[in-house]
Amino acid sequence: MEQKNKRPDVSFVWRITDNVLRDTFKKNEIGMVLLPFVVLRRLDCILSPYNENVRKTYEQFKDKVSEEKLEPILRKAAGGLKFYNTSRFTLTSLLDDARNLSINFTSYLQSFNKEVQEILANFQFATTIARINRNNLLFQLIQEICEQDFSPEKVDNHDMGYIFEELIRISNEQSNETAGEHFTPRDVIRLMSAILFTPDKEVLNKNGIIRTIYDPTCGTGGMLYVGRNYILETLCDEGNRPTIRTYGQELNEQTYAIAKSEALITGEDANNIRLGNTFTNDQFKGSHFHYIMANPPYGVTWKKEQAFIINESLDPSGRFGAGMPRVNDGQLLFIQHMCSKMERNGSRIGVVTNGSPLFSGGAGSGESSIRRWIIENDWLECIVALPKDLFYNTGINTYIWFLTNDKSEERRGKVQLIDATSFCVPAIKSLGNKRNDIRHEDVERILELYLKFEENDYCKIFPNRSFGNYQITVEQPLYDEQGRAKVGARKGPIADPSKRDTENVPLDVDVYEYFDHEVKPHIDPASWIDFSKIRINYEINFPRYFYKYQAPEDSEKVAKRVRKSEDKIRQLMTDLFGEEA
Repeated sequence: MEQKNKRPDVSFVWRITDNVLRDTFKKNEIGMVLLPFVVLRRLDCILSPYNENVRKTYEQFKDKVSEEKLEPILRKAAGGLKFYNTSRFTLTSLLDDARNLSINFTSYLQSFNKEVQEILANFQFATTIARINRNNLLFQLIQEICEQDFSPEKVDNHDMGYIFEELIRISNEQSNETAGEHFTPRDVIRLMSAILFTPDKEVLNKNGIIRTIYDPTCGTGGMLYVGRNYILETLCDEGNRPTIRTYGQELNEQTYAIAKSEALITGEDANNIRLGNTFTNDQFKGSHFHYIMANPPYGVTWKKEQAFIINESLDPSGRFGAGMPRVNDGQLLFIQHMCSKMERNGSRIGVVTNGSPLFSGGAGSGESSIRRWIIENDWLECIVALPKDLFYNTGINTYIWFLTNDKSEERRGKVQLIDATSFCVPAIKSLGNKRNDIRHEDVERILELYLKFEENDYCKIFPNRSFGNYQITVEQPLYDEQGRAKVGARKGPIADPSKRDTENVPLDVDVYEYFDHEVKPHIDPASWIDFSKIRINYEINFPRYFYKYQAPEDSEKVAKRVRKSEDKIRQLMTDLFGEEA
C-alpha cells in the first residue's frame, strides 16, 4: 500500500480567518468555529449527486410512511449513504437568497438526519451561529467555505481526517492546550496497525468473517479509521472483504463530533461512536472486542473519578482489581480497562504510553501490581520504543505496548522488546513538537523485527520472570555501649534502623543463597532478612536492556586535542596583539 507523506493544504483556514473571522473571534476559537462548517461542506459535497433524488423521494413518501420507515428509504435514495438532507437548499444555493439566509440556513440544518444534527449539537453549533449572526458574518463565511471543494474525488477520507486534525491542532496550539490528547499522528497508528493486525493476516484475508476494533479514548477516530483501512487495503487481497466494525468512546464533545462525522462519512455505524467518561460511564459495558487500540492521555489526574474507580476495584468482576496507580496518572487504569474488553477466544491490544507505566512505583505499589498482573497472565507480548518528537504535544520517550490473551507457541512465557528509536526521518515541516516521521520503510523494518522474533541489536527477548524481583529488607543488629547485641522482649535481636537496607533479588534466584553470597560477606555476619517485609516488584527498565558501553576516550588523545586548541588560541592572540601577547 502506498503511504502518503504529503499533508493536505489547510491554508484556507488562514484565508477565512483574515477575510471573515478576525477581530470577532479569538485566535484560539478559529479552529472550533470552522470545524462544523468544514464538516457541513464535506457532507454537502458528498451529497451533491444525490440531492435531487432525495428531495423527490422525500416529497413522495413524507406523508405516507412513518418517520422510522422513511429513514431507510431516504438513505437508499442517497446512494446508500448513512446521512442525507431533505432541504431544497444546498450550502452553495443558500447564497442565492441573501436576505433570508439565516432562516434558510436554519431550515437547511434541520433537514439533515438525526445523526448529523446530534454531531452539530456537540459542536455547540447553535451558540456559534448566534454569534456569527450577531456580527453579520454568515454570508461571508458560507461563501468562503463553499470555495473549498471537499468532494471525495478531490479530498479522500485519509486527507479529510488530516484536515480535521489540523484544525484541532491549530486551535489548541493557539490556546496552549494539548492537541495530542485528541489525536495520534497517523504514522504512529500505521506502525501500531502493522504489528497489531499482521499476525492475523491469514484470518483477516477472508470474506464473511466479522471482526471488531475498539478505542476507549478515540479522539477524532483516527485509530479506528486507519486501523480498519490497514486491514482492508494492506492485508486483504483483491476481492476479499471481511466485515470490520469499529467502536469508540470519547470524553471531549467536539472531538467526539468529529469521530462521529468520520464514521458517518466512511460508512461506519455512527451509533458505535459514543460520548462519555470511559472510567465512570463505560458505554460498552459487558462488550468484548477482537482488537483494541488507544493512546490514552499521559500524566492526567483521575482524582475526580477516584471514588468511583476505588469502589469498582473492590468488585471481583470489576475492571480495576489489579491495582491502583498514583492518582496523577491514569495510563495503567486504561490498560486494565482494555484488558477487561478482550474477547475470551483471543484479542490483541495496542496502546501508546510514555515511560511511566514501565517502571514507576516501587515494590508493593499499584503500578508494580498491575505490571505483575499483566506479565504473570502472560498477556504482554511486545513493547516497541518509539523515536522522540513524533507527537504534536510532547517530545518525550514513548512506547507501544502489545498485549494478547492468545500468544503463539514460540512467544509463550516471553516478552519481546524492540528499540525503534532510530527508525525515523526528520519531518519536512515541524508541527508543534512533531519533528520526526516514521516512513513506510521504517514500519516495514520494525514489523520484520517483530515477526522474526530473533535477538539482535534492536530486539531483545526475555522470559516473563526476568522483569520481576523480590525486594528484601536486610536488618543488622543494634549494639549497646559494650558492643553487645540488644535483645528484644521475644529474645530476638533488635534491628538497628540506621543500618536497614533493601536488596532486589531476581525471581529466579534463591533468596537465601543470594543473601549468603552477595550480601552477608559485606555486612555484619549477624544480619538477617526480615521476611515480613518482603515484596515482589515488576518493572521494565527499557533503556537498560539496550545500553551499550562506550569506553572513555584515550587520555592521550584528549591531551593532544587540548594542546592543539591551546596552540590555536595562542596563534590567534599573537595575530591580534603581536609577539608579546
